[in-house]
Amino acid sequence: MSQTFIRAVVNAARKERLTYHQFISYCQRARHKLGLTKPRASKKLKQLIPADALRHFYDVIDHAQNIQHQIMLRLLFYTALRVDELCSIRLDQVALEECKIFVELGKGQKDRYVLFPESFRLVMQSHIKANKDNRYLFESNRKSRYSTRQVERIVKQYARDANMPVNVHPHLLRHQCLTFLTSSGLTDAKIQLISGHSTKKSLEVYQHMGLNAVADDYQQAMKKVGV
Repeated sequence: MSQTFIRAVVNAARKERLTYHQFISYCQRARHKLGLTKPRASKKLKQLIPADALRHFYDVIDHAQNIQHQIMLRLLFYTALRVDELCSIRLDQVALEECKIFVELGKGQKDRYVLFPESFRLVMQSHIKANKDNRYLFESNRKSRYSTRQVERIVKQYARDANMPVNVHPHLLRHQCLTFLTSSGLTDAKIQLISGHSTKKSLEVYQHMGLNAVADDYQQAMKKVGV
């Protein structure tokens, strides 16, 4: 933009004694008349955890010998749950035989099921049996459900202990799982059933597919995960 043009705009604004908001309004109207649009902001790719670092992260969790943390943080990864969804799981929402969990009123106030690996069934069964008086699957020492902030702090602490090369937080574990399932060959429609995402573009395919159609592919992929 030339200095001459800028001076002309400044002089015109001064002559009309425009306020800041008036100037912005006129600029928006000029942009509309010229048919100008804002360029889309480029999306930054999320930085994934390298496979060996992910295994090390869970090794550090195991070494701490807090069984509830071991189960909770693996389930967070296996299911690709959002952290608030994880905290809201009740014991009666876990279907051990089918290796799935009912998520009530997840993001967008939608109900759905998520899967967990068959190899994790016995661990889940033992945890539920040991905590059969719980209302929620994971409860603190005060017998109350974990808050999202508590889970975030737990993840951050283990990440520091493991000296992780990337900034690890609960949502990254969700992204890590969905990326892994995608790289294992699951289609976008199948990923949607697991993740709880919904877009108009894929609704037609989404309507004609049930969770049972995803389960085999999910279980095969999880056998390779190594954590």
